[in-house]
Amino acid sequence: MRRRDAIPALAALGLAAASFRMAAQPRRPGPARVAILDEAQEATRAQLWGAFRNRLRELGYVEGRDVLLDARFAGGSPDRLPLLAAELVAGKPDVLVVVTTTVALAAKKATSTIPIVALGPADPVKSGLVASLARPGGNLTGLAPNQGEIAGKWLELVRALRPDAKTLVYLTDTTNPGEMLVYRDLEQRARSLGLESQAMDGINAANVEQALASMQTRRTDALVVATTASLLTQRRQIVEGAARLRIPAVYARQEYPEAGGLISYGADAHALFARAADYVNRILRGTPPAELPFEMASTFRLVLNLRTSRALGLAIPPAVRIRADEVIE
Repeated sequence: MRRRDAIPALAALGLAAASFRMAAQPRRPGPARVAILDEAQEATRAQLWGAFRNRLRELGYVEGRDVLLDARFAGGSPDRLPLLAAELVAGKPDVLVVVTTTVALAAKKATSTIPIVALGPADPVKSGLVASLARPGGNLTGLAPNQGEIAGKWLELVRALRPDAKTLVYLTDTTNPGEMLVYRDLEQRARSLGLESQAMDGINAANVEQALASMQTRRTDALVVATTASLLTQRRQIVEGAARLRIPAVYARQEYPEAGGLISYGADAHALFARAADYVNRILRGTPPAELPFEMASTFRLVLNLRTSRALGLAIPPAVRIRADEVIE
């Protein structure tokens, strides 16, 4: 950037930072109000939000006395997010906690002043959520699962499980811009390994069935299933479909091997949700989100289902088995 171009840009960033310093005034008396917006079904996230609540208690917040939580769940319907975001913002919470890139974008559009803690956006910078990881520069900060780097690990597992694989499907929510950023990274990495990849949509049962039919017709060699919660409702359908087609599948979330899937590798979601409570605490104590660096996940888990590998007649390489954090016998 030329110097004369940089001066207005720096001035704009200075004004933005100043506005959030001014916004970080002592909050109203009484319990803190924390709003939650999640695109998933409530039941699929119960344990993770439990980790968030537990950490709040450890930090001294008793629900109902020190903090009031107001949650909205889109139930896997992204089209509901703008309305739900508007409802929560109208309640003027002290902090808004959101999950995934799609939800974070909807929340950021709904408010430029209420602090937002975002969980799980695939690439906060490329998706336009923050100016940089170190200096977010606005009303949004949070934690991300570092999926771009994880994509390389998924491909390593594909190669270990199916060394002769030539074709790969990435099952995801194709309307989620963050997930498509992950796919583009995966596609590039796969190409360098001689793998032809294709993204398919699994946002609902009909789309999953269509994707499975396409995989059967194309004789797809391997499957990678994205982290997005929009697919969790269909997890048994996906797991059973992969088993029926005898396709080795690598999943981004451990809920899939728990439901009978072969193997998962991804960020420790419980750790991310618990860490989000620390961010909420710092914001409630006066730290503007613009001054809280966007953290990338540092704890990952590999879960292996040996029952499924035996059913598929698939030998798990010792190097993979020894890395597993959890083995389902």
